Amino acid sequence: MPDLHLPLDRAAGRLAAQVAAGLRAGIRAGRLTAGTRLPSSRDLARDLAVSRGVAVAAYEQLIAEGFLTARRGDGTRVAPMACPDEPAPPRPAVWPCEPAAPAATVFDLRPGQPDLTAFPRERWLAALRAVLRGGAHDDLFAYPDPGGAPALRAELAGYLGRVRAADVTADRVVIVNGVAQGLSAVVRLLRADGHDVLAVEDPTSVRQLPMLRATGVRLARVPVDGEGLDVAALARSGARAVLVTPAHQYPTGVVLSPARRAALVAWARETGGIVLEDDYDAEFRYDRDPVGCLQGIDPDRVVLLGSVSKSLSPALRLGWAVAPARLAGLLREHRARTDLGAPVLEQHALAHLIADGGYDRHLRTMRRRYRARRDALAAGLAAHAPAAKVHGVSAGMHLYVELPAGCDEDDTVAAAARAGVAVAAAGPMWAGRAAPALVLGYGRVGEGRMGEAARVLAGVITQRARG
Repeated sequence: MPDLHLPLDRAAGRLAAQVAAGLRAGIRAGRLTAGTRLPSSRDLARDLAVSRGVAVAAYEQLIAEGFLTARRGDGTRVAPMACPDEPAPPRPAVWPCEPAAPAATVFDLRPGQPDLTAFPRERWLAALRAVLRGGAHDDLFAYPDPGGAPALRAELAGYLGRVRAADVTADRVVIVNGVAQGLSAVVRLLRADGHDVLAVEDPTSVRQLPMLRATGVRLARVPVDGEGLDVAALARSGARAVLVTPAHQYPTGVVLSPARRAALVAWARETGGIVLEDDYDAEFRYDRDPVGCLQGIDPDRVVLLGSVSKSLSPALRLGWAVAPARLAGLLREHRARTDLGAPVLEQHALAHLIADGGYDRHLRTMRRRYRARRDALAAGLAAHAPAAKVHGVSAGMHLYVELPAGCDEDDTVAAAARAGVAVAAAGPMWAGRAAPALVLGYGRVGEGRMGEAARVLAGVITQRARG
């Protein structure tokens, strides 16, 4: 095993992040090659004169990132796929829902994108192996239950009740191919039931609007303020169905206040309305206690929609809808008529990951990682562009940044792109005019590079404000 020369600035703190950064740099530079066995966490801690917890946390982060592997009896090694940095190959063509970043992009700060390097490959493979080796019956390979694998529905019912304070039983859970498919299907069913107007937040994700309009409903934009959705404006809209992101509004980051939550549930009960709760970013909270889902307050008036697209990977296309009993039944019938259900092996693998605690451990790792990136991005903007106002820092994977006076939104986005930083303009997310702002994601840029990304972007913002 090699001696590891990892200089530490003990006065700066965050020792686990420093150890991880040192090892990561060694792998990227080629000093630690694929297959190299590293010291045990106990030996590393002793060599560096740090606590064992620091060493364990550093190894866990690099394992999650794919730089290291750990197997019982074989210790911790540099991953076979880990190699020195090379110029990134051109990205393949992508679907219109995810526009490619400009070719000159150095820092990709576009929102809505998780860290794809963090997918827990080893845990997922172990879960798949457990499913295939666990005495699985041959009917595992047959056409699935259109409502989803019973094992996954049961695990999700327990998980959502424990983590999101949902009021849920397995029979009300329907597995869908991500929130997008679940939302599209539910809205179509509601429209067939007489709900021809759907209220949506203003601002909101521009990606969702074409899909929602394709269902045939008319969209009514309802303003969001510092407390979340304006329920009084919702009542005036004429809609009896509304789509909300109460845990962490997209894109402003506002959390729906207790008074508005109560008012929204009261609106649904008084009007016979239905609330579609997109549980966006609910897994990632940093500076405040988790906020329970609306569905837990009134399970007969709220449909809870969630997925693993941000927590694991959008490629899995695994999500869920927790719906009132009648609507859950209609949704199962809809799936039976349209696509016969979701992939089965992946459902069982996710069920296994939840059951053995692997999903919770992965989320804890990702919370630490995203929080460190958020801190670096927010601190960099505060230091180098103090006139910019940062919102939505308490949760999620993005920041909402109001630009200083004198900054034109489109000009700033274009200038950032020329400087190698890909960002999103907030303007298209609003129905009307709004103060110029950027929406910055921190899923794709590591902590070690985030400070530089913030410095470059802040320079662009400051230059535009002075100009």
